[in-house]
Amino acid sequence: MDKLSIIGVILALVSVLLGSTLKGAGIAALVSGAAFVIVICGTLAATLLQTSVPVMKRSMKIVGWIFRPPGVDADSMIEKIVGWSQLARKEGLLGLESVVENETDPFVQKLLQLLVDGSEPEVIQSIMDVEIGTREEIDTAAAKVFEAMGIYAPTMGIVGAVLGLMAVMQNLADPSKLGTGIAAAFVATIYGIGSANLFFLPMAGKLKGIIHGQTTAREMVVEGVVSIAQGENPRNIETKLKGYLA
Repeated sequence: MDKLSIIGVILALVSVLLGSTLKGAGIAALVSGAAFVIVICGTLAATLLQTSVPVMKRSMKIVGWIFRPPGVDADSMIEKIVGWSQLARKEGLLGLESVVENETDPFVQKLLQLLVDGSEPEVIQSIMDVEIGTREEIDTAAAKVFEAMGIYAPTMGIVGAVLGLMAVMQNLADPSKLGTGIAAAFVATIYGIGSANLFFLPMAGKLKGIIHGQTTAREMVVEGVVSIAQGENPRNIETKLKGYLA
């Protein structure tokens, strides 16, 4: 569980709700069904219009990473790779067949299978670089869905505010409704700017950071297995891979 994400969400809500209370507006002033429909539904509509179905599905799958990011234990992985290199030096590459069968990560399993099959180091590197790049591209596109929402939300907030002011202008003959109407109009602006800068854009940034970390971890594993294919000394492999931990 990512504690920083939880703290961030709580502080974001507290900053708006408590700030509204301290300013004298009160929490009730932030509740507006019309503003919600215009800003949130409008933002979702614009995002759906620009996003393909596979990308949207992927974005829904990875949104949980904000609170539960995929675990990447680099130290443990380095130990495993060093163990594979030692086994390969003792029994040859075919000695890793049992390791391939017991590996649960499809990416690592595919990588080890290429090694056991006797593929050249350059071939292994080339094949896995394509897979790493493709995975990163797919996940980054999914993260950009939330970035797009962060771009559209403030604009929809302005649309909501303008629509609210148009309603106020229609009631100029009744001064008692002006104050309430203007306040309601600006709630849409708060929804738009607040949701973008407190939630959507930070979510996109968090996901991009997690995706970058996964890519680095995969590159480290590929580097280790390629080094095994090149017959490097296990101690040298360990030293090289620990450079990724920096």
